[in-house]
Amino acid sequence: MTVTLGILALLEARPGKGEHLAAFRTPGRDLAAAGQGTATWNAFKISDTSYGTFATFATGHARTAHTNGQIPAALAQVPADPLAREPDIPPVSLLAVK
Repeated sequence: MTVTLGILALLEARPGKGEHLAAFRTPGRDLAAAGQGTATWNAFKISDTSYGTFATFATGHARTAHTNGQIPAALAQVPADPLAREPDIPPVSLLAVK
């Protein structure tokens, strides 16, 4: 399988609200594991207020299915209160993979 596509989701929490975004990571992982077509799904913490996920896909169809699937729907249910701004979720193309 050649993985060439991804989605990078960056989330910024208000000060003192980072734990709310961190708590979303476990249910997100479970949804990613249940979904088909996601090659990898990683959640990460940059700082006490900056969090993100990075998912990879072998096909555009798989990435589109993920983009329209359960994880974005669940993310849309996160109350706006812990977020400092709207999530930044650009699609990306992978240039090199090991």
